[in-house]
Amino acid sequence: MGSHPENLPSPTTPAGREGLEAVLARPDRAVVALDFDGTLADIVPDPEQARAHPGTVEALAALAPKVAAVAVITGRPADVAVRFGGFAGVPGLEHLVVLGHYGAERWDAVTGAVHAPAPHPGVTAVRAELPSLLEKSGVGDGAWIEEKGQAVAVHTRRADDPQAAFEALRAPLGELAARHGLIVEPGRLVLELRPPGMDKGVALARFVAELDAESVIYAGDDLGDLAAFAAVEKLRTGGADGIPGLLVCSGSTEVPELAARADLSVPGPASVVEFLAALAERL
Repeated sequence: MGSHPENLPSPTTPAGREGLEAVLARPDRAVVALDFDGTLADIVPDPEQARAHPGTVEALAALAPKVAAVAVITGRPADVAVRFGGFAGVPGLEHLVVLGHYGAERWDAVTGAVHAPAPHPGVTAVRAELPSLLEKSGVGDGAWIEEKGQAVAVHTRRADDPQAAFEALRAPLGELAARHGLIVEPGRLVLELRPPGMDKGVALARFVAELDAESVIYAGDDLGDLAAFAAVEKLRTGGADGIPGLLVCSGSTEVPELAARADLSVPGPASVVEFLAALAERL
């Protein structure tokens, strides 16, 4: 799959084909929304080392001026996604918005400013208790904590048995979160403790409504993206007022639930970037 227009891959479902056709017919009324880690950036052992895949910024800069907006929707703080993505000050990316912390934070390329709420008090309490909980859990040094400002995450990818460590921590972290008014969001060998009420589906639906968009593409790779998939599915079934949409799964092997609901599956971030470049060229 290259960047030539004829290499724009075809969705495997009728709903996906209708979604892509709607984007191609009226790109100025289309929203293209994308997860960051695992979709625009390769999954790496240390999330602090994650960076947008080579060619991402160029593809987005080619695409963004041709559509209503491009939105990156991520669990990361908005400013971190902007920094790791290299999105700031790029000509052509004026139509880019980063919705961080599942939409609780927002960065607009036009202003370069981040709008964020005050941190949930439960996050501060959980942060203080997590080290001793991990010490008592018996999972060893393989589990480690990622600070996310509005949330805190525990990764098990470095453990001797990552999946066993992940399963061992689900219940105790769930109890800790509930005690402080938080929820646990499971992902690919990561458990994130965050405030309830925001997810990628809520963020995407609000953004589509804000722009009065007529079509939407969403690409993601993890369990947290299921909410955004569900939001697009709901938009598609709105009858006469329905909004066509295309669901793209990036790297389908670790999260089969996502691949099963996608209209188009691609091997990972490199192929997502090729898809975005091909779409930009077609438009």
